[in-house]
Amino acid sequence: MALIVFSGLPGVGKTTLARALAQAEGGVHLRIDSIEQAIRDGGGASDGDIGPIGYLVAHAVARDALAVGRLVVADCVNPLALTREAWRPLAASCDAPLLEVETICSDLAEHRRRVETRQSDIPGLALPDWAATQARRYEPWDSAPLVIDSARLTPQAALDILRRRLRALGRR
Repeated sequence: MALIVFSGLPGVGKTTLARALAQAEGGVHLRIDSIEQAIRDGGGASDGDIGPIGYLVAHAVARDALAVGRLVVADCVNPLALTREAWRPLAASCDAPLLEVETICSDLAEHRRRVETRQSDIPGLALPDWAATQARRYEPWDSAPLVIDSARLTPQAALDILRRRLRALGRR
C-alpha cells in the first residue's frame, strides 16, 4: 500500500500518468474531476461553490482503500499548499508511504495545444480553456515533490520512473 498524489495544472498529463500507474500497479485511481462532477450532477454544489468537497470525499475514499492495503493514486490539480498538506497526515494515519508528484509541461506551446485540443471524458465536465488554465492560482511547493515533465518524457518513460520510485518507497 502507498499513497501517490499527483498535482499540476490542467493539461500537463496528470490523468494519463495517474491512470497508467494505477492500472499497472493494481491501484485505485481517485480522480478529483470525476468526484467533483458527480457532486455537481447530484445537486451537491454548483461550479462556483464546489470548495473543498471533492478533496474531502477523495480523502475519505483514499483512507478506506489504504486501510485494506490498496495502492491509491490521487489525481488532482492540488494547487494550494493547504490541499497538498492535507494528504500528508492522511498517509501517516494509515502508515502508508507517500509519494508527491508534480506533473509539469515545460513547453508552453505544447501545454497550450493540449489544453486547447483535449476533450473531456467525464460527461458534463467543462474543461478550462487556456486563459483559465494560465490564470489558475497555483502556489509554489514547500517540499520537494518528484517532478515529471511531460514535455521531456514519454508517458512510458514517466511511468517507468514512477514505478521505480514506488518500489523505492518499499510499497507493502
